[in-house]
Amino acid sequence: MGLYPRTPGSCPGPKAGTRPLSHPGTPVWNLLKRYCAQCGTALTAWIREVRRVALLVPKTRVQIQESVRGKDVFIIQTVSKDVNTTIMELLIMVYACKTSCAKSIIGVIPYFPYSKQCKMRKRGSIVSKLLASMMCKAGLTHLITMDLHQKEIQGFFNIPVDNLRASPFLLQYIQEEIPDYRNAVIVAKSPASAKRAQSFAERLRLGIAVIHGEAQDAESDLVDGRHSPPMVRSVAAIHPSLEIPMLIPKEKPPITVVGDVGGRIAIIVDDIIDDVDSFLAAAETLKERGAYKIFVMATHGLLSSDAPRLIEESAIDEVVVTNTIPHEIQKLQCPKIKTVDISMILSEAIRRIHNGESMSYLFRNIGLDD
Repeated sequence: MGLYPRTPGSCPGPKAGTRPLSHPGTPVWNLLKRYCAQCGTALTAWIREVRRVALLVPKTRVQIQESVRGKDVFIIQTVSKDVNTTIMELLIMVYACKTSCAKSIIGVIPYFPYSKQCKMRKRGSIVSKLLASMMCKAGLTHLITMDLHQKEIQGFFNIPVDNLRASPFLLQYIQEEIPDYRNAVIVAKSPASAKRAQSFAERLRLGIAVIHGEAQDAESDLVDGRHSPPMVRSVAAIHPSLEIPMLIPKEKPPITVVGDVGGRIAIIVDDIIDDVDSFLAAAETLKERGAYKIFVMATHGLLSSDAPRLIEESAIDEVVVTNTIPHEIQKLQCPKIKTVDISMILSEAIRRIHNGESMSYLFRNIGLDD
């Protein structure tokens, strides 16, 4: 099933001709209903089949049972536990709309999958570039997403990309839901997160602290190498006449906290929280340094594996994430997990794009470093 919004005469929502596609069996259904509520549209159900055929090889079949010729189609898709199936379903839906002569096909993907794989790792590949190429080739004409892991991912697309920010909603949560937040300090759990922490701290007029010296290597420290043939042990083995200086290997110092957190509320900020080990280690360090309350705030809450149980048993008091990714099951397992609704900004982005209005209002006060 999908939804076809019909705009009442006095409604400020999208004009007639918009088609948000979704599926009641997918987690994005509630997000779609919130979008329609935000736009104030009257809803009429219409049928759009998305089903997996249970054959020898599982398949996804898409059949659009209403004309989209000459229409603006908004395909809203979030990431489920089966990421690859979600991606394939999205590509098939986009291509189905393209072959049905849709005027434009706008993908609303709050969390862009494989966004962490945006750099070359040894003999690996830049998967986010591959995914961007596949979406463009399938027929996507515009992308709306939120808090890409690296802003440079926008350059992988040859179509317009609107990278919205969830920070205004998280900042509002801090101001309204955290008592005595003026006694808080914004914490970066690694130097790589320092820019995001600085942005939060400057907007809230708070101090900043950075944890340095993690036990495991940070993502930025992984070998970029494109070594072929494999590295040799000594310079002399390359050629006797060459004296290529070798890069001195890094040695992590003991864990230290740069900044004062004693007797204060510590708010750890990041863009994604998936494997929570690094957050738990940061929380333990902050507790040892005297922080009496610890919050973790992130845009995308993947919370995979045993994350809810580990959070419940940890020193973390509360984990705040947005609903870019559905996590209702994780919330049932861990009451410390709280959700911030960001459907308002997505619905406004859809309305502005469909009506041909400027998007600059949604990016006000956002600098180059944000």
